[in-house]
Amino acid sequence: MPIPSKSSSKTFRYPKMPGTLRADVLAVLLASDDMTGLESIFDQRKQSLSTVIRALIRKYGWPIERRDFPTNTADGRAGWASVYCLPQEVIDTALAGAGRDWLDGVRAARAARSRRPLRSPGAAKGRTVAAAEDDDGQ
Repeated sequence: MPIPSKSSSKTFRYPKMPGTLRADVLAVLLASDDMTGLESIFDQRKQSLSTVIRALIRKYGWPIERRDFPTNTADGRAGWASVYCLPQEVIDTALAGAGRDWLDGVRAARAARSRRPLRSPGAAKGRTVAAAEDDDGQ
C-alpha cells in the first residue's frame, strides 16, 4: 500500500513479495538496523547493495540517503564505503501506516526461509527414485 511522502509529492511503495532482496533491504532500512548486517543478505547473490538501493529509489520512490566515508581495505589501502539510510521522519510515517504490517510480513518470510531445510541435489534425486518405486508397487 503506498504512503504519501511528507518531504515530496512522491508516494512510497513497498515491494509486493516479502521474500525478495529488495524487501529485505527495505526492511533493514525501516527497522533502523545496523547497516553492516546487510552483508549476510548478499552472500551468494549477484546483485550489489547499490543496485537494490537504486531500485528502491527509482521504482518504489523511497528517499534513501547515502553517506560516504573513508575506510581502510583488507590489503591496507584506503578506500571509500557507503552507508544507506532513510530519514527518521520517513521511517516514522511508514511505520505509522501500513509499514509495520509489511515489515512483520517480511520478517516472517525471512524466518520461514531460515527454517527451511537445505536440500542437496542427491537427496532430491533419491526422493524421485523412491517415489517412482512406490508408484510401481501399487
